[in-house]
Amino acid sequence: MIKRYTYQAKPERLDDINRFFHTHIYPIQIKNGAKLIGRWVNDTKNEILVIWEYTSKEQYERIESLLKSVKPYDMDFYTDADEDFMSSTAPYPSAYHPPKHLLSVSGYVTNQDGEVLLVRNFHRSDTMEMPGGQVEEGETLEAAIHREVFEETGITVNLLGITGIYQNVTIGVTCVVFRGEYQSGEVRTAEGETSEVFFTKLTRENIEQFITRKQFRDRALDAMDANYIPYEAFKARPYELIRRFDVIKEYS
Repeated sequence: MIKRYTYQAKPERLDDINRFFHTHIYPIQIKNGAKLIGRWVNDTKNEILVIWEYTSKEQYERIESLLKSVKPYDMDFYTDADEDFMSSTAPYPSAYHPPKHLLSVSGYVTNQDGEVLLVRNFHRSDTMEMPGGQVEEGETLEAAIHREVFEETGITVNLLGITGIYQNVTIGVTCVVFRGEYQSGEVRTAEGETSEVFFTKLTRENIEQFITRKQFRDRALDAMDANYIPYEAFKARPYELIRRFDVIKEYS
């Protein structure tokens, strides 16, 4: 079942809203089995649309009861709110067909000293990880990793290639990991998304001090001793090559 939440927001409170979502709403939903289909803010920053998918009515009701403890505080951010269940037979936009699988990217980015760029997200505060996020519709993997790294850290990168592909079949997400080098920018956090961002020496011996979740640690270890795989982005009808990364020698 699909539930849509539409909030009329106070634009000046958007940073507070994002922080609250990542530290309170998102963890409760995800830990109890809900899937975030998407979260969008309009250009004037006064309306927020959030769509969640639940496996059953019972799961939805259980999560709603857990959220009641935070909703009164939550509503201080909004001037109005509306909630509705979406029907798969009604015309768009009432209908929403969630994707079968989501695609994300992350980046193992090093600076001139060989240090690795790590972030701590509000909704995964127990671990550091490589910066990254979900690929948007119509976006190439290359464009997505450039955008996500810059949004989360303020850094622009020069990409070297893809070091691995990782599939979480439980929540339906596949992550493609790039390796890249620092190009420009000043390290900074992203309001409401990342609480810490820094470059640090990362080795096989100290990695568990920073990256506590095994799935994120494995991705970093694979990228540390990279074996690159080909990647090609193209358009069809007619064919047009957008970008290609070939296999290159192991980076050291």
